[in-house]
Amino acid sequence: MMNSEVVSNKKEEERKKDSSKIYFFIIAIAALLATNIYFYVKFKTNGEKVYALTVEKENLQVQIDRIEAELDKIDVENVQLTPEMTVQKEDSRTEIAELRQKLENKSITPMDIDEAQRKINQLKKQVDTYRINVQRLIQENQILSKQNSNLSESVVEKDKQITSLVTTNSELKEKVATASALKVSEISINGLAIKKNGKESVEERAKRVDKLKINFTIVDNELAKNGERDIFVRIIDPQGNLIVQGDHIFFVHGEKLQYTFKHKIMFTNKGEDYIVYWAADGGFSKGAYTVLLYEDNAIMGRSTIVLR
Repeated sequence: MMNSEVVSNKKEEERKKDSSKIYFFIIAIAALLATNIYFYVKFKTNGEKVYALTVEKENLQVQIDRIEAELDKIDVENVQLTPEMTVQKEDSRTEIAELRQKLENKSITPMDIDEAQRKINQLKKQVDTYRINVQRLIQENQILSKQNSNLSESVVEKDKQITSLVTTNSELKEKVATASALKVSEISINGLAIKKNGKESVEERAKRVDKLKINFTIVDNELAKNGERDIFVRIIDPQGNLIVQGDHIFFVHGEKLQYTFKHKIMFTNKGEDYIVYWAADGGFSKGAYTVLLYEDNAIMGRSTIVLR
């Protein structure tokens, strides 16, 4: 009888131990699930914030490109600016450079975005005022030209005019060169996965992307000459670093810049579409890749793709 009670007690103790283990595993599994859900929600929220910032930065860059293009267009007017107007133009160029530098900062915040938009709005008004002043100066010069057309000129004055024209023509050539630079009207980037049969499919997941497909359309430009053109491509990774493959250097307004790779195209001035492919040596990471296109001493356009 005593042995039976001892056996019964042992079985009861083992049953309680088994129940305790089951409760422990249930609690551990619940904690693990809660942790996974927390990190999933946190990662998704951060990813959406990064994507929103990337889109806003791209919109600001487009606005800056348009302002800079307006300045280039005004410069082609070949007007002798007053000292005040010269300072006004240089201030605008400096502001554009500073805005570009701030937007390239990988740690930019939504507050920085709002501040950049405010400065861009001010810059638009500043450039509009500069354009109005240039048009007014052109009209004044035309009036003066008509008034002076009836005055006799000495040989010395003619020589001075010839010298001035030679200098002006030289400056005009430089301005026309700037105005003849190619610009992109549309640009899109897609990640591509290459299947075993060689077929390509669009892919957004970084680990499955084999290469990027860059489509862009070049705007018609009456001042641009047809023929072969070298397109310099700069690619910035999700960490904000320029991807450089080899000792690749080119010049933009006299400044040395590194580039990721270059591609030769045939420009026909017919609004053609072009396609460029690029594959990362070490594969692709999650985040935003920014692609910048340059040609003939100037930027053509830029765009961004976000891989998840």
